Amino acid sequence: MKKKATLSSALLAASGRTGHQAERISAPDAAADLLVSSPNITSREGKKAIAGFFDPAVSRQLKQIGLERDMSVQELMREAFNDYFEKHGRSRIA
Repeated sequence: MKKKATLSSALLAASGRTGHQAERISAPDAAADLLVSSPNITSREGKKAIAGFFDPAVSRQLKQIGLERDMSVQELMREAFNDYFEKHGRSRIA
């Protein structure tokens, strides 16, 4: 029977390190390297997630509008929040 891969070996494989490099790096270090190199992590720095539960039709419709306007759902939400803030006399801060 083949041995299952460990999380640390999978992280090392994903980081592209092999041989002696892999032996010198612990799993937490490898995981940290992968997180730091991810482009989305820095863009989320200092940000707070906002979520809600809606009918699946809402999700589909947002995605359709996003495709038509070449925008992500997050960009659509930013626009909607800013419009809502402005409607209520607040700054467009989203």
